[in-house]
Amino acid sequence: MTTSTLPTFYISHGGGPWPWVEGRMRETHRNLEAALKQLPQVVGETPKAVLMISAHWEEQDFCVQSNPSPPMLYDYNNFPAHTYQVRYPAPGAPQLAEHVHALLQSAGIAARLDPARGFDHGTFVPMFVTYPNADVPIVQLSLKRGLDPQDHFAAGRALATLRSEGILIVGSGSSYHNLRMLGPESKEPSAAFDAWLQHSLEGTDFEKRTAALTSWEAAPSARVAHPREEHLLPLMVAVGAAERDVATRFYHENTFFGSGSVSSFMFSKNH
Repeated sequence: MTTSTLPTFYISHGGGPWPWVEGRMRETHRNLEAALKQLPQVVGETPKAVLMISAHWEEQDFCVQSNPSPPMLYDYNNFPAHTYQVRYPAPGAPQLAEHVHALLQSAGIAARLDPARGFDHGTFVPMFVTYPNADVPIVQLSLKRGLDPQDHFAAGRALATLRSEGILIVGSGSSYHNLRMLGPESKEPSAAFDAWLQHSLEGTDFEKRTAALTSWEAAPSARVAHPREEHLLPLMVAVGAAERDVATRFYHENTFFGSGSVSSFMFSKNH
């Protein structure tokens, strides 16, 4: 039985099935790949399981993947044929799914189990890089439609006790997600939003941090960085589960797809 409290994470998962697309696509992600490969060392121990909140799953109420052997969801378009044959055979964790479901319901949060749901690329892409042997069980938790930050903070708070049970909570999205603005024109808005995000997350005024994230739309270039906020909302769950923990930026670059600024963060009692 673990006695430590695992950190929580908000990570960028990059674009599509990038680890399997050699050449420019893979090269674009080399800094992200290096950061994700370091994640097990940063965590410090192998978790019993990962609870992954992916930007690519939304339901009317929070939904918990309970499939013991989740299939693959190739939820991307116009990539090479072989990327639709990728397999990441990590096991599911039905008992953990039941536990997550019960914690949410105990907190008064409507939730249901989904025994059919598979791994979307917001999960299997970063987990393939982080745990390439697919030997850590994974359960996905959906976002809730409406994408209200308060709903997602509340879910994170309800699940915070998992951290002392050996469960790694990971929000998977991207701090900048505007697919129509990935070239040189992304430089200024992505840098402005990224600087605001780092400033808002770091420090020890945790009430101020939560308030800033709740009103994230007031941030510089917020709606340019996130025309739709599904790639930001996994952050709210990660913060809710670590609301009084210090944030550390463990990945950052300002050359993503040429000139985009993106970051990933860890929330930990020990750093």
